[in-house]
Amino acid sequence: MAPEQVELGCAFGPLALRSPILTASGCFAYGQQFEQFMDLRQIGGLSTKGISPLPRHGNPLPRIYETASGMLNSIGLENVGCEVFLTEKLPFLAGLGVSVWVNFFGTDFKTYVECARTLGEGAGGGIDVLEMNISCPNIKKGGIEFGTVPEVAHRLTKACVEVTDIPIVVKLTPNVSDVVGMADAVKQAGAAGVSLINTITGMAVDVRSRRSRIATTYGGLSGPAIKPVALRMVHQVASALPGFPICGMGGILSGEDALEFLIAGAHCVQLGTINFSDPGAAVRVTHELRELMATLGIRSVAEAVATLQPHPAEPVFAAARPAAQPEGEPS
Repeated sequence: MAPEQVELGCAFGPLALRSPILTASGCFAYGQQFEQFMDLRQIGGLSTKGISPLPRHGNPLPRIYETASGMLNSIGLENVGCEVFLTEKLPFLAGLGVSVWVNFFGTDFKTYVECARTLGEGAGGGIDVLEMNISCPNIKKGGIEFGTVPEVAHRLTKACVEVTDIPIVVKLTPNVSDVVGMADAVKQAGAAGVSLINTITGMAVDVRSRRSRIATTYGGLSGPAIKPVALRMVHQVASALPGFPICGMGGILSGEDALEFLIAGAHCVQLGTINFSDPGAAVRVTHELRELMATLGIRSVAEAVATLQPHPAEPVFAAARPAAQPEGEPS
């Protein structure tokens, strides 16, 4: 099959995407900064930096540290706030013709709902998805509770869904014992889908100074190191809640990585940490995915999603018997 015969257009619930490749919140700024590295119109969409009702300055330095096969960060959700985003950032994004996902958060119940309402009322049709971040481990007021208690996540999601007509996709933390329970809780509250996964809480130590490598001690681990965990959680949720839209992420570097997530059950994917070392990665991965699908005879994204096959049952062999001793030889 020729690559041009592969259909990358796909559905995320009622949302139509030109490609399953998006860029992840916190790793792609507000989009415009990457215009010099790629044609943004070639990707499926992007998720903005997390937006809060008021501007935030973020955490003190140092707040990024490279680890083996990954990166720790504790940026602290620095952003320009709702008003500046709507007036200065959104017009550029709305003109791209790609799916615009606006990641948002609050520090308590009230500010989450306020942010959802403000973004919804001021979007003017320029926002396709509000991606609600209840999972970032850097939020010191309420974030951990919202992201780890199903009942609380349900109430918060329902309250935000009720104040906007824009579909809400909930970004879940992997730092829980039951990710399926969390996904089901927000699904029942009206979420249009989930993003899986956010960063895994970790730390690194400088043995010479005996200090943490980042100022807040703990941070979020991202990159290839978390990919196996992300794939497992995507597959768990896809298996338990068939058809529920999932945006997969966690260590995607190539078209093959992206296809793994689709096969595991994701309907689309986001690229995160790779954008720091390869700012044109989203277009490259899009081309790689198309070529790989053509090679494998997969005609569309829909043909790939949630198609993980079980291993065939292996016969059980009896324990090997010791070789017979030649006659006349002592045993």
